[in-house]
Amino acid sequence: MKPVHLPFTLDEFWEILSDNPGVAIYAGGTDLFPKLRKGMTSPPSLVCLERIGELRGVRDHGDKVFLGGCTTHSALFSDPLVRDHFPVLAKALATVGSPHIRNMGTLGGNIVTASPAGDALPPLYVLRAVIEVRGKGSMRSVPVSQFIKGPGKVDLSPGEIVAGVWLEKEPYRIHHFEKIGQRNALAIAIVSMAAVINLSRKGMIESARLAWGSVGPTVVTSEPIEAFLKGRPLEVATLSRAAAMAREAVAPIDDVRATASYRREVAGNLLLRLMNDPHED
Repeated sequence: MKPVHLPFTLDEFWEILSDNPGVAIYAGGTDLFPKLRKGMTSPPSLVCLERIGELRGVRDHGDKVFLGGCTTHSALFSDPLVRDHFPVLAKALATVGSPHIRNMGTLGGNIVTASPAGDALPPLYVLRAVIEVRGKGSMRSVPVSQFIKGPGKVDLSPGEIVAGVWLEKEPYRIHHFEKIGQRNALAIAIVSMAAVINLSRKGMIESARLAWGSVGPTVVTSEPIEAFLKGRPLEVATLSRAAAMAREAVAPIDDVRATASYRREVAGNLLLRLMNDPHED
Protein backbone atom coordinates (compact mmCIF):
# COMPACT_ATOMS: atom_id res chain seq x y z
CA MET A 1 0.00 0.00 0.00
CA LYS A 2 1.50 3.31 -1.11
CA PRO A 3 1.19 6.50 0.96
CA VAL A 4 -1.41 8.92 -0.42
CA HIS A 5 -1.15 12.64 0.33
CA LEU A 6 -4.35 14.72 0.30
CA PRO A 7 -3.53 18.44 0.29
CA PHE A 8 -6.31 21.03 0.59
CA THR A 9 -4.30 23.98 -0.76
CA LEU A 10 -1.70 24.55 -3.44
CA ASP A 11 0.81 25.59 -0.80
CA GLU A 12 0.40 22.19 0.89
CA PHE A 13 0.75 20.53 -2.51
CA TRP A 14 4.03 22.30 -3.34
CA GLU A 15 5.41 21.29 0.04
CA ILE A 16 4.47 17.64 -0.55
CA LEU A 17 6.20 17.71 -3.94
CA SER A 18 9.33 19.13 -2.37
CA ASP A 19 9.41 16.55 0.41
CA ASN A 20 8.53 13.46 -1.68
CA PRO A 21 10.71 12.96 -4.77
CA GLY A 22 9.06 10.77 -7.39
CA VAL A 23 5.54 11.22 -6.04
CA ALA A 24 2.82 10.54 -8.64
CA ILE A 25 0.25 13.31 -9.12
CA TYR A 26 -3.38 12.48 -9.88
CA ALA A 27 -6.91 13.85 -9.54
CA GLY A 28 -9.60 11.30 -10.48
CA GLY A 29 -7.08 8.51 -11.01
CA THR A 30 -8.91 6.93 -13.95
CA ASP A 31 -5.66 6.80 -15.93
CA LEU A 32 -3.16 6.22 -13.08
CA PHE A 33 -4.96 3.48 -11.13
CA PRO A 34 -5.14 0.97 -14.03
CA LYS A 35 -1.41 1.49 -14.63
CA LEU A 36 -0.70 0.83 -10.94
CA ARG A 37 -2.77 -2.36 -10.99
CA LYS A 38 -0.97 -3.60 -14.11
CA GLY A 39 2.46 -2.77 -12.68
CA MET A 40 3.15 -0.26 -15.48
CA THR A 41 4.29 2.32 -12.94
CA SER A 42 5.41 2.11 -9.32
CA PRO A 43 5.87 5.52 -7.68
CA PRO A 44 6.93 5.62 -4.03
CA SER A 45 3.83 7.63 -3.08
CA LEU A 46 0.82 9.43 -4.53
CA VAL A 47 -0.62 12.92 -4.16
CA CYS A 48 -4.25 13.66 -4.99
CA LEU A 49 -5.31 17.11 -6.24
CA GLU A 50 -9.07 16.67 -6.01
CA ARG A 51 -9.49 18.39 -2.63
CA ILE A 52 -7.78 21.62 -3.70
CA GLY A 53 -10.69 24.05 -4.11
CA GLU A 54 -8.70 26.41 -6.34
CA LEU A 55 -8.49 23.66 -8.97
CA ARG A 56 -12.20 22.80 -8.99
CA GLY A 57 -15.33 24.38 -10.36
CA VAL A 58 -16.47 26.66 -13.18
CA ARG A 59 -16.04 30.41 -12.77
CA ASP A 60 -17.48 33.20 -14.90
CA HIS A 61 -15.03 36.02 -15.71
CA GLY A 62 -17.22 38.09 -18.01
CA ASP A 63 -16.12 37.34 -21.56
CA LYS A 64 -14.18 34.26 -20.40
CA VAL A 65 -14.89 31.16 -18.32
CA PHE A 66 -12.39 29.25 -16.19
CA LEU A 67 -12.78 25.47 -15.88
CA GLY A 68 -10.81 24.04 -12.98
CA GLY A 69 -8.49 21.21 -13.95
CA CYS A 70 -9.82 18.97 -11.16
CA THR A 71 -13.47 19.45 -12.14
CA THR A 72 -15.06 16.12 -13.05
CA HIS A 73 -16.66 15.44 -16.41
CA SER A 74 -20.06 15.09 -14.71
CA ALA A 75 -19.74 18.43 -12.92
CA LEU A 76 -18.75 20.19 -16.12
CA PHE A 77 -21.54 18.58 -18.12
CA SER A 78 -24.19 19.69 -15.62
CA ASP A 79 -22.85 23.24 -15.18
CA PRO A 80 -25.13 25.90 -16.77
CA LEU A 81 -22.16 27.99 -17.95
CA VAL A 82 -20.74 25.07 -19.88
CA ARG A 83 -24.07 23.98 -21.33
CA ASP A 84 -25.10 27.52 -22.31
CA HIS A 85 -21.82 28.80 -23.76
CA PHE A 86 -19.91 25.66 -24.80
CA PRO A 87 -22.45 23.01 -25.85
CA VAL A 88 -19.86 21.34 -28.09
CA LEU A 89 -17.85 20.51 -24.95
CA ALA A 90 -20.94 19.40 -23.03
CA LYS A 91 -21.86 17.03 -25.87
CA ALA A 92 -18.39 15.49 -25.78
CA LEU A 93 -18.37 15.11 -22.00
CA ALA A 94 -21.64 13.19 -22.18
CA THR A 95 -19.86 10.48 -24.21
CA VAL A 96 -16.91 9.94 -21.84
CA GLY A 97 -16.77 6.38 -20.51
CA SER A 98 -19.43 5.33 -18.01
CA PRO A 99 -21.20 7.35 -15.29
CA HIS A 100 -18.56 6.11 -12.85
CA ILE A 101 -15.75 7.36 -15.07
CA ARG A 102 -17.48 10.71 -15.62
CA ASN A 103 -17.92 11.09 -11.86
CA MET A 104 -14.21 10.44 -11.21
CA GLY A 105 -12.35 11.57 -14.31
CA THR A 106 -11.34 15.22 -14.60
CA LEU A 107 -10.81 17.70 -17.41
CA GLY A 108 -7.17 18.19 -16.45
CA GLY A 109 -6.62 14.45 -16.48
CA ASN A 110 -8.11 14.13 -19.97
CA ILE A 111 -5.76 16.87 -21.18
CA VAL A 112 -2.59 15.56 -19.52
CA THR A 113 -3.24 11.98 -20.67
CA ALA A 114 -3.11 13.46 -24.19
CA SER A 115 -4.69 10.47 -25.88
CA PRO A 116 -5.48 10.98 -29.57
CA ALA A 117 -8.91 9.54 -28.66
CA GLY A 118 -9.50 11.88 -25.69
CA ASP A 119 -13.15 12.92 -25.99
CA ALA A 120 -12.76 16.42 -24.53
CA LEU A 121 -9.82 17.37 -26.75
CA PRO A 122 -11.43 18.14 -30.15
CA PRO A 123 -13.93 20.53 -28.50
CA LEU A 124 -11.10 22.27 -26.64
CA TYR A 125 -9.27 22.74 -29.95
CA VAL A 126 -12.24 24.31 -31.76
CA LEU A 127 -12.95 26.50 -28.72
CA ARG A 128 -9.28 27.56 -28.77
CA ALA A 129 -8.81 26.68 -25.14
CA VAL A 130 -5.87 28.12 -23.24
CA ILE A 131 -4.30 25.89 -20.59
CA GLU A 132 -3.29 27.50 -17.30
CA VAL A 133 -0.11 25.82 -16.06
CA ARG A 134 0.99 26.34 -12.46
CA GLY A 135 4.28 25.67 -10.76
CA LYS A 136 5.52 26.75 -7.38
CA GLY A 137 5.69 30.53 -7.71
CA SER A 138 4.93 30.49 -11.44
CA MET A 139 2.00 30.53 -13.84
CA ARG A 140 1.89 30.44 -17.63
CA SER A 141 -0.77 30.16 -20.33
CA VAL A 142 -0.44 27.79 -23.30
CA PRO A 143 -2.89 27.24 -26.19
CA VAL A 144 -4.11 23.65 -26.13
CA SER A 145 -2.76 23.05 -29.64
CA GLN A 146 0.75 23.88 -28.38
CA PHE A 147 0.36 22.20 -25.00
CA ILE A 148 -0.29 18.72 -26.40
CA LYS A 149 2.83 17.48 -28.15
CA GLY A 150 1.90 13.87 -28.98
CA PRO A 151 0.33 10.74 -27.49
CA GLY A 152 0.91 11.07 -23.74
CA LYS A 153 3.25 14.04 -24.26
CA VAL A 154 2.43 17.53 -22.97
CA ASP A 155 4.23 20.78 -22.23
CA LEU A 156 4.63 20.21 -18.48
CA SER A 157 7.90 20.52 -16.64
CA PRO A 158 8.55 18.63 -13.38
CA GLY A 159 6.61 20.28 -10.58
CA GLU A 160 3.99 21.82 -12.89
CA ILE A 161 0.29 20.97 -13.06
CA VAL A 162 -2.70 21.90 -15.21
CA ALA A 163 -4.61 24.31 -12.98
CA GLY A 164 -7.42 24.76 -15.45
CA VAL A 165 -8.66 25.86 -18.84
CA TRP A 166 -9.75 29.28 -20.12
CA LEU A 167 -12.46 29.53 -22.78
CA GLU A 168 -13.76 32.65 -24.47
CA LYS A 169 -17.52 33.08 -24.85
CA GLU A 170 -18.30 33.25 -28.57
CA PRO A 171 -21.80 33.07 -30.13
CA TYR A 172 -21.56 30.15 -32.56
CA ARG A 173 -24.86 29.05 -34.09
CA ILE A 174 -23.77 25.43 -34.56
CA HIS A 175 -22.00 23.37 -31.91
CA HIS A 176 -21.44 19.81 -33.12
CA PHE A 177 -19.67 16.82 -31.60
CA GLU A 178 -19.85 13.24 -32.68
CA LYS A 179 -17.74 10.17 -32.18
CA ILE A 180 -17.83 6.80 -33.85
CA GLY A 181 -16.99 3.76 -31.73
CA GLN A 182 -17.42 0.02 -31.82
CA ARG A 183 -20.48 0.26 -29.57
CA ASN A 184 -22.95 2.89 -28.40
CA ALA A 185 -21.55 3.26 -24.88
CA LEU A 186 -18.20 2.87 -23.10
CA ALA A 187 -16.53 3.24 -26.48
CA ILE A 188 -13.08 4.57 -27.30
CA ALA A 189 -13.42 6.82 -30.33
CA ILE A 190 -12.49 5.33 -33.69
CA VAL A 191 -13.00 8.81 -35.09
CA SER A 192 -14.47 11.92 -33.47
CA MET A 193 -15.16 15.39 -34.77
CA ALA A 194 -15.96 18.70 -33.12
CA ALA A 195 -17.17 21.75 -35.00
CA VAL A 196 -18.33 25.27 -34.18
CA ILE A 197 -19.78 27.34 -36.99
CA ASN A 198 -21.08 30.86 -37.41
CA LEU A 199 -23.93 30.84 -39.91
CA SER A 200 -25.71 33.83 -41.45
CA ARG A 201 -29.48 34.03 -41.56
CA LYS A 202 -29.25 33.13 -45.23
CA GLY A 203 -27.36 29.93 -44.44
CA MET A 204 -23.90 31.13 -45.46
CA ILE A 205 -20.91 29.96 -43.40
CA GLU A 206 -19.28 33.02 -41.85
CA SER A 207 -16.60 31.06 -39.96
CA ALA A 208 -15.87 27.47 -39.04
CA ARG A 209 -13.54 25.65 -36.70
CA LEU A 210 -13.10 21.89 -37.05
CA ALA A 211 -11.11 19.26 -35.17
CA TRP A 212 -10.85 15.49 -35.46
CA GLY A 213 -9.77 12.97 -32.85
CA SER A 214 -8.27 9.46 -33.30
CA VAL A 215 -6.98 10.25 -36.79
CA GLY A 216 -3.45 11.39 -35.94
CA PRO A 217 -0.93 11.48 -33.10
CA THR A 218 -2.72 14.59 -31.81
CA VAL A 219 -6.02 16.25 -32.63
CA VAL A 220 -6.12 17.19 -36.32
CA THR A 221 -7.23 20.64 -37.45
CA SER A 222 -7.16 22.15 -40.94
CA GLU A 223 -7.01 25.86 -41.69
CA PRO A 224 -7.40 25.21 -45.45
CA ILE A 225 -10.74 23.45 -44.87
CA GLU A 226 -11.94 26.21 -42.56
CA ALA A 227 -10.94 28.82 -45.15
CA PHE A 228 -12.68 26.86 -47.92
CA LEU A 229 -15.95 26.77 -45.98
CA LYS A 230 -16.00 30.50 -45.23
CA GLY A 231 -18.46 32.35 -47.47
CA ARG A 232 -20.06 29.20 -48.85
CA PRO A 233 -23.58 27.90 -48.19
CA LEU A 234 -24.08 25.15 -45.64
CA GLU A 235 -25.27 22.52 -48.09
CA VAL A 236 -24.38 19.01 -49.17
CA ALA A 237 -22.24 20.12 -52.13
CA THR A 238 -20.09 22.36 -49.92
CA LEU A 239 -19.65 19.75 -47.21
CA SER A 240 -18.90 17.00 -49.74
CA ARG A 241 -15.99 19.01 -51.12
CA ALA A 242 -14.79 19.75 -47.58
CA ALA A 243 -15.09 16.06 -46.72
CA ALA A 244 -12.73 15.16 -49.57
CA MET A 245 -10.25 17.69 -48.17
CA ALA A 246 -10.64 16.22 -44.67
CA ARG A 247 -9.75 12.73 -45.90
CA GLU A 248 -6.47 14.15 -47.16
CA ALA A 249 -5.80 16.21 -44.02
CA VAL A 250 -6.02 13.40 -41.46
CA ALA A 251 -3.23 10.90 -40.77
CA PRO A 252 -4.84 7.81 -39.21
CA ILE A 253 -3.27 4.43 -38.46
CA ASP A 254 -4.43 0.84 -38.49
CA ASP A 255 -5.10 -0.64 -35.05
CA VAL A 256 -7.32 -3.24 -33.40
CA ARG A 257 -10.33 -0.90 -33.51
CA ALA A 258 -10.28 0.18 -37.16
CA THR A 259 -8.21 0.47 -40.32
CA ALA A 260 -6.64 3.72 -41.43
CA SER A 261 -8.75 3.74 -44.60
CA TYR A 262 -11.96 3.38 -42.60
CA ARG A 263 -10.96 6.21 -40.29
CA ARG A 264 -10.11 8.40 -43.26
CA GLU A 265 -13.50 7.80 -44.86
CA VAL A 266 -15.40 8.43 -41.63
CA ALA A 267 -13.47 11.64 -40.90
CA GLY A 268 -14.85 13.07 -44.12
CA ASN A 269 -18.33 11.64 -43.69
CA LEU A 270 -18.74 13.24 -40.27
CA LEU A 271 -18.67 16.65 -41.93
CA LEU A 272 -21.87 15.76 -43.77
CA ARG A 273 -23.62 15.32 -40.43
CA LEU A 274 -23.49 19.08 -39.97
CA MET A 275 -26.52 19.27 -42.24
CA ASN A 276 -28.58 17.58 -39.54
CA ASP A 277 -27.36 19.69 -36.64
CA PRO A 278 -29.89 22.16 -35.16
CA HIS A 279 -28.90 25.82 -35.41
CA GLU A 280 -28.86 28.14 -32.42
CA ASP A 281 -30.92 31.31 -32.84
